[in-house]
Amino acid sequence: MKAISLRTEDGRIVCERCLVADNALTRMRGLLGRRGLEPGEGLLIRPAGSIHTFFMRFPIDVVFVSRAGEVLKVARSVPPWRTSAARGAKVVIELGAGEADRNGISVGTRLDLSGSAASGSGPAAGHPPVSG
Repeated sequence: MKAISLRTEDGRIVCERCLVADNALTRMRGLLGRRGLEPGEGLLIRPAGSIHTFFMRFPIDVVFVSRAGEVLKVARSVPPWRTSAARGAKVVIELGAGEADRNGISVGTRLDLSGSAASGSGPAAGHPPVSG
């Protein structure tokens, strides 16, 4: 999987090394088999409006983002064997438990999803923008 640096619209880094799951195989695999996430590490899943933590070994923060980059919901410390969703979400960002608060991510935060194009994802790399 490719990795990007995810930032707010004003340039603040919220996920230093964010892996991108943007095809059926990488979305299905997600974080399965991992023992945890390091600080600054995460997973951006697109398109997605819901997640599950079945078979996972650790809790995660889940950030649901609209097509326009607005954070719609933050599910904090979601334990294994749960589901979570947000109406209108087109992108999901999975972070280690506590990382959303540590990075100041809350409902209404605006993320720059277009920045991923310069890092090996998005239209410049042959991937369509988030739509739906």
